[in-house]
Amino acid sequence: MTAPAASRSWPFPGVVWGDYPEQPPHAGPRHQTRPLSDRKLQCFADAAAAVPVQPASGLPARLRALQQLPTDSDDWLLAAFAVASSAMSIALGYAPHRQQLLAARVLLDNRLVEMATGEGKTAAIALAAAVAALARTPVHVITANDYLAQRDAGQLRPFFALLGLRVDCVTQPLLADQRRLAYGCDVAYCTAKELVFDYLRDGMARTSDLSALEQRARRLSQPPEAPVLRGLCMAIIDEADTVLIDEARMPLVLSQGGGSQPQEAFHGGALALARQLAQGTDFLRRADGRSIELTPAGLRRISQWPVASHPLYGHRAHRQSALELALTALHVLRRDHDYVVREEQVQLIDETTGRAAPGRAWSQGLHQLVELKEELRPTQSNSTVTQITFQRFFPRYHRLAGASGTLGEARGELKAVYGLAVVVVAPRVPPRIVRLPDLVFPDSNRLWQAVAASVAQQRSTGRPVLVGTDSVAQSEALSRVLTGQAVAHRVLNARQDKDESELIAAAGSPGRVTVATSMAGRGTDILLSPEVLKSGGLHVILCQHNASLRIDRQFLGRAGRQGQPGSSQTLLALDFPLLQRWWPGWWLAWVGRLGCPAVLCWPTVRLAQARESFTQKKQRVTLSRVSAAQERELTFSRQQSQ
Repeated sequence: MTAPAASRSWPFPGVVWGDYPEQPPHAGPRHQTRPLSDRKLQCFADAAAAVPVQPASGLPARLRALQQLPTDSDDWLLAAFAVASSAMSIALGYAPHRQQLLAARVLLDNRLVEMATGEGKTAAIALAAAVAALARTPVHVITANDYLAQRDAGQLRPFFALLGLRVDCVTQPLLADQRRLAYGCDVAYCTAKELVFDYLRDGMARTSDLSALEQRARRLSQPPEAPVLRGLCMAIIDEADTVLIDEARMPLVLSQGGGSQPQEAFHGGALALARQLAQGTDFLRRADGRSIELTPAGLRRISQWPVASHPLYGHRAHRQSALELALTALHVLRRDHDYVVREEQVQLIDETTGRAAPGRAWSQGLHQLVELKEELRPTQSNSTVTQITFQRFFPRYHRLAGASGTLGEARGELKAVYGLAVVVVAPRVPPRIVRLPDLVFPDSNRLWQAVAASVAQQRSTGRPVLVGTDSVAQSEALSRVLTGQAVAHRVLNARQDKDESELIAAAGSPGRVTVATSMAGRGTDILLSPEVLKSGGLHVILCQHNASLRIDRQFLGRAGRQGQPGSSQTLLALDFPLLQRWWPGWWLAWVGRLGCPAVLCWPTVRLAQARESFTQKKQRVTLSRVSAAQERELTFSRQQSQ
């Protein structure tokens, strides 16, 4: 159904917007009417901040008065902000400051807002969600993980309750009926992946896009089931760049079991042959470093693999693809970097957050090949039922917004793909960060020794230290060096992620040393005591070679939040995998012999980072184009069948 054209219309399920409101799949990026100018935004924030906090006894009358105003008027919007601000002050004990009011207003303009770490994105998002919910629009607030969804919904429940609004969260263990109740609230906190899979399941059950004959057949074969979601009315994404950029390189696939005994034997044969092949002679790694291509000599070796009687497994093209996947499992995917083995299971490591991701699996048999490589019993492989990408899913919302501390570097892609502009909200207090000189070391051994020395020096002054590493293996290598030098520390990686909120919350204690594989989407503030602030605040050491400067900034931004003192430094080694992927060994060895700070060290690092960033962007663009083409073909085939 076509949405009303009003610039500030508030979608909700019903006669006007339909029972399941969403934008057409091929609508592309949203191009809404001109948002508020910077001057008008500043004036609105000033006006909202000037409204005094009202007592709780006066809220019911103000809510009734709000219902008498048209929701598309400026008066209604200012009154809604005033009521929501008062409710937040009463329920949570603090009034939202001007920057939070400004950010919330930007979110209601279908835009993205960049706020520095510690400026209060959670409160700004809650304000925007409450105002939209007061206009009857169901709101999905998308967080980085189940823990944050549960935490935010619980902590903010008194705030929403004062406004007469219901809030709940959707987490992985919930059944369909429980999810339906949660999404039925005015505001639902959830993760992007849970939301997308619920949408795909709804799509499998819906019959609106089927022919009349198909609809009758569906109703006869199975009784209709109510959808879990109420449509895609409005979404506000926390850590928007993590979701829309970093996690948007793979499609989300809804699958069902389809494995068999012949398939297990087929994978075992592929892995056995792959172990006999030599790199450079039989196969080559492609430029992206993440996939394998057989050479003519390698293709000839396939004849040594006995042909299976099964028609699919005996097909040469399928055998070639399986052999290339087996080589990927052996030579590309690394234990404690791409996955961990926990409780006799292979669990993928989320590249962005550094957490283990139970339930996620590689497709096309790659997951089973990795299990066989680790000498585990292979799980049942799955067949794809339906799939979608974030690039195709999120533009289906009628209203879409988000917040993060690092959006500026990706503003072009965010605008082109999602139609979302970025507004930067200046921090309340200027930052007081001391940036120490960046250093590059010839190898990881010398890097970890230098990190341990820096940690010991900072810790001796009573300052807490946070160290970021690329992988589980790197965090444990640094941990061994710290232990050898009797430096007390805690490690947070995909092996030890159960108590992450407590570990991060305590990372600001005097002399505390925390080694973490990633900080993206951790969502827990590092609180510093007055004693720590006097000694210089938190010191952050970045030992991650990330794909972009934006991700570097996410980690380094943990120091000096809200104008506090702090310092940061980047220390890297030339034997890091990302550098080795983009530079030949002789070049890295030569640069390493020059020593740091040599003039060629940082150009070598930054160029590799730029090439990796470009490659990932190209993957996202390709994925989006393929997904769009698949949708067009599916739509055309259904139209032909009707």
